[in-house]
Amino acid sequence: MDFSERRLPHLYAIGQPIFVTFRLHGSLPAGREFPKESMTSGEAFVAMDRLLDTARYGPVYLKQPRVAELVRSSVRHCGQADCDLHAWVIMPNRVHLLFTPHTNVSSLLCSLKGFSARQVNKLLGSSGQPFWQNESYDRLVRTAEEFRSIEKYIVNNPVKAGLVASPEQFPWSSGAGVHACGGSPDPPHV
Repeated sequence: MDFSERRLPHLYAIGQPIFVTFRLHGSLPAGREFPKESMTSGEAFVAMDRLLDTARYGPVYLKQPRVAELVRSSVRHCGQADCDLHAWVIMPNRVHLLFTPHTNVSSLLCSLKGFSARQVNKLLGSSGQPFWQNESYDRLVRTAEEFRSIEKYIVNNPVKAGLVASPEQFPWSSGAGVHACGGSPDPPHV
C-alpha cells in the first residue's frame, strides 16, 4: 500500500480498485477552495464535479474530437498495459477512471497524463504548456457496492451534465454503444 500527500491525501494499493479524476489545468477558478471544516472529501469532490459539469470556466479542450481521441487512446493503452480498466469517461474538462492497478498508481498516472499532455499539446501547437492539473482526485474503492456505484456514476456523467440523453450515445466513454444498466458482470475483489 502506498500513501502520499500533497494538497490531498493519496492512498493506493496494487490490485485494489481505485477511482481517479484528473482535470485540465485552469479548469476551476484560481483560489477556488472547498473548506475542509464544512465538507468531507467526497462532498468537496461532488461540488467540484458539479462546477466542472457547467464548464463555465477554463479550457474545454476535451470537447474537440481529435483531442478526446488522443486521450482515449492513452487511456486504453494504459488499460492494456498497467491496469484493468473497468469504466472511464472523457468529459469536456476532465477524465474519470475506475481501474485496478498492476503497478504503482503514481507512476501510472504520471505516465498517462504526461504522454497524453505531450500528444495533445503537439496537436494544439502549445508544447511546453501545462495541460493537466498537477494533482488528481482519487479514492480507493472499498466494497463491491461502492465499485458499482462509481461505475454507474462514471458512465452516466455525460447524461447528468446534459451532453447526451443516454450513456451509450457518448463516444468518449466506456458506456458508448453499451446499455448502461449492465455494467461489469462482477466487480473485482474489494
